[in-house]
Amino acid sequence: MKLRKTAAGTITLAVAALALAGCSEADAGGAEQRTLRLGMVAAEGSVQHEAAEHFAEAVDKASDGSLEIQVFPAGQIGSDESLGQDLSSGALDFAFLNQGSMAGMDPLLDFHYLPYIVTNYAQADELYYGEGIIPQTMTETLAKHDIRALGWYELEFRGLSTSKGPVESVDDMNGQKVRVPGSAAISGFFEEVGAQPVTIPFPELYSALQQRTVDGQDNGLLITYDNRFFEINDHYTLTRHVYASGTIAASESVWGTLSEEEAGWIEDAATETQEWEIAAEREATDEYTQLMQDEGVEVTELDDAELKEFQDAGRAVWDEMADVYGADRIAALREEVDAVADMK
Repeated sequence: MKLRKTAAGTITLAVAALALAGCSEADAGGAEQRTLRLGMVAAEGSVQHEAAEHFAEAVDKASDGSLEIQVFPAGQIGSDESLGQDLSSGALDFAFLNQGSMAGMDPLLDFHYLPYIVTNYAQADELYYGEGIIPQTMTETLAKHDIRALGWYELEFRGLSTSKGPVESVDDMNGQKVRVPGSAAISGFFEEVGAQPVTIPFPELYSALQQRTVDGQDNGLLITYDNRFFEINDHYTLTRHVYASGTIAASESVWGTLSEEEAGWIEDAATETQEWEIAAEREATDEYTQLMQDEGVEVTELDDAELKEFQDAGRAVWDEMADVYGADRIAALREEVDAVADMK
């Protein structure tokens, strides 16, 4: 008998023990079952949530039910910042972590948020999922805080939703209050285009939009739709100012308690989940554009000239970030960007 506790479930270990008529933490075959928790801010039913469940199921299958991972979506057990702190301290086992929102823990964790690093998926695959400076920096920086990067997942190209009318040029951004994650790179971009960036934890974003604390927010189409931000912001522009990725992360505290075999099951599940999630995320993008339009949202696609205006503003921020990310690291990134410039 297999028992799974997700965010929607209410089965406790005590009830499970009664259901198994005295089997306690052992499964029906007598094997000891260990329960671990995974937190995430992504909405229930989102591609990221489905990917986390995919990860949990892969571990369950590989371990023949001896490892159970409970998935808690929608910020139920904390924002990215608090999830990262809990992983670091050992209070949480796993997370699908948007590390770009954790610059308060370490400023290097939003290095990959520099605006307009890539403009298409081929470039993103090379720079974000290969062996380059971005995954290297993320892995090493998380490790300093006792967080192990098991793999990566896609969080889309970020765009802008707003209640202030269509955004088709940099001038349209002037004076708008825009919620951003705790990222120096993204804040710098919006300051460069004349907006006022405001840092608000993701679980508080819907109410901040509703109360007009901010005029808009920067996130991808899927995140904007899944969290129903379109109910307040009826304009969305595909600025593609940042390509975002997250980390399938484990606490080093829990990792040290795993056997070599258990660690192998989890690493394999993370690799499989990374491939599954990226493919599913990209397949959903066109569908979500239509879903947003069906909800009455005006979706603006920038032409090449309009996009270049935003891109020039975004690239101007890079040199200003040298004190945050290091001039050598930015120089290495420029070399990688130049090397993939012609990829489509």
